[in-house]
Amino acid sequence: MPPPGVCLNIMEARQRQDGYGCFANPERFLNQDYQQLEQYCNIRGVRYIDDMFPPDRKSIGEGILKPSDLKRVVWLRPARIAPYPAFVLDGVCRFDFGQGLVEDCWFLASIGALTFQKDILCKVVPLEQTFNEKYCGMFHFRFWRFGRWVDVVIDDKLPTIDGRLIFVHSKDQNEFWPALMEKAYAKVCGSYMDMNAGTPAEAMMDFTGGVHISIALSNPPTNLWELMCRASQTKSLMGCGTAQRETSANNVLPNGLVQGHAYTVTGVKQMMSRGKQINLVRLWNPWGTGEWNRDWSDRSPLWQTVSSEDREMCLSVADDGEFWMSLEDLCEFYTDLDICSLSPDYLDGNSSCHWKTYMNDGRWVAGTTAGGCMNNRDSYWTNPQYRVKIGGQSPENNGEKNVLVSLMQKPDKRNRHLVQSLHIGLCVFEVKDKYKAQKGKFPASFFSSHAPVAQSKTYINAREVMEFLMLRPGEYLIVPSTFNANEKASFILTIMSKAEAMVYENSGDPQDEPTERFKQVKDEQDDENKISFFRQNSDKYEEVDAEQLQRLLNENVLKGDLKSGGFSVDACRSMVALMDTSITGKLNGEEFVRLWKKVLMYKDIFFRTDVSRTGTLSMNELRNAFLALGIKGKDDMLSLMALRYGASSGHLTLESFISLILRFKCMYKIFKQLSGGQAITLQESEWMYISMYT
Repeated sequence: MPPPGVCLNIMEARQRQDGYGCFANPERFLNQDYQQLEQYCNIRGVRYIDDMFPPDRKSIGEGILKPSDLKRVVWLRPARIAPYPAFVLDGVCRFDFGQGLVEDCWFLASIGALTFQKDILCKVVPLEQTFNEKYCGMFHFRFWRFGRWVDVVIDDKLPTIDGRLIFVHSKDQNEFWPALMEKAYAKVCGSYMDMNAGTPAEAMMDFTGGVHISIALSNPPTNLWELMCRASQTKSLMGCGTAQRETSANNVLPNGLVQGHAYTVTGVKQMMSRGKQINLVRLWNPWGTGEWNRDWSDRSPLWQTVSSEDREMCLSVADDGEFWMSLEDLCEFYTDLDICSLSPDYLDGNSSCHWKTYMNDGRWVAGTTAGGCMNNRDSYWTNPQYRVKIGGQSPENNGEKNVLVSLMQKPDKRNRHLVQSLHIGLCVFEVKDKYKAQKGKFPASFFSSHAPVAQSKTYINAREVMEFLMLRPGEYLIVPSTFNANEKASFILTIMSKAEAMVYENSGDPQDEPTERFKQVKDEQDDENKISFFRQNSDKYEEVDAEQLQRLLNENVLKGDLKSGGFSVDACRSMVALMDTSITGKLNGEEFVRLWKKVLMYKDIFFRTDVSRTGTLSMNELRNAFLALGIKGKDDMLSLMALRYGASSGHLTLESFISLILRFKCMYKIFKQLSGGQAITLQESEWMYISMYT
């Protein structure tokens, strides 16, 4: 059984600090270690079979094949498919492969772009793999997945019908790197079926972990050609897509293009034709066949209007899926262009500066940190906030952009087709002198009186949104959000700056919240009355157990205040364990009175901060309750409390609130008393002693 998610998050955070998840030390996908598995298979002389992505119909998924065809599928190793199997034959090229039955043209178009960038390709596809020495039926590939590089292990059993590969296949039947790479990515996505439909941007990001921009070709920037030229000269991948029409089928249009289809941009070239400069773009269809048949196609007479040198260099008359077209036709017949590069240098052509990257993980939790867009005035401020200090001098060119902000939502499902992308966006606010001393989250009043200096034009349901900005030296607040409030998801906020910057999550609580701190007044007579009541209701040893405590709290101490059935026996057992200094499983008079006073104090705070008068606390009201108790609750902690103690709505009842605060205070005190203030060290028996009873 894997450890709980909270433990996993702590482990992952520590591992990231140690460099785990970077390319040099990739995360082991599904905890499978390639070296260890290879050694195990070689020592025992066996061929590897992947039990995490087994060669069966579940790994194919439903909907790709007819049930009758699915029954005919046989998973074969390459040696059973081809006479002389090899991982790579005569180098890696976009013409090596063609698409199979999976509608993953977006993935294959990205591979086509990847073949032009050998340095990046070698990171994703370890080319030293062979079917010779140390072969044990196992291969591995590396992908960048939401902030971390992962090493993905697969066996080499591939799905076939009548001995032929049914998914991606090589032009040379003996070459298997494309089919094995597709299988590794299918494993990451959940199944082959989960690779149906997508955009090149998704796979290009997973191949590079780089900087991605998407350009709507219906309204392209004036410098589109310059941008594409710079991208082609740097380590960039480019892809584009045609529009999806009335049907979802990939119909071939009269002009030779396929509707709703992804293509690779494989080159750009400027030529002279009839005394005019013409900007041409070369594209490749991952089907490996089927081409554009209009101006500048393979057999277009326009090729006779250019120099023989240009014609010799660029024209190749073959039905290989690759063709040229003008930039104007690209913008007319394609909907968008995706560019992904290791560096943002191509955006402005300045390769002299070194960009600094700052990456932050965050979460939107319903009722806590999912405040929605600025239309939600009362809750917008509860969204995660990130404080950014931009150093250096103002850009020499007034409009020169110097900061790139990317917001990427992370999936919460194992299978790609089950992931529902939310509409996301971000706003950037300038923090002027008046607010620079602000500690913790900026309150609602700040956002009602300040307009953003930059923001997403629209909220879109994409994996990533990106803004390229000009921010002068100073302080800023970046607020990522979903469009609607109370939508939950995890995200990565990446900030790249030409100048040195300081970025930190701006959690905590606003200074100017109106809630006052609660002060408890000591009343000795009241204490005597409580002791007297306890003696009348305790056992002969003047103690109460969990069952007696349940009756006293529900029927006496909080009678009339409990709206959801009162404390359970289990909740009372927890209270006894937290307050039991003698470890007897019962409370004596002093311990009971101390608990009683805490319960009454927490009850008073509960009703004071329940301004909505619902008999429950929303997460915003919980923040105020924490302030009244002198507790600074950070967003991640409040989010956990909402999940652990809140109802499905995220609201807390009085019983849940009292249980939460008692435990919070107790665990905080344990840490302070057993640590030096910064870290705690426990032996295994000590840890089990505290966790299993307290």
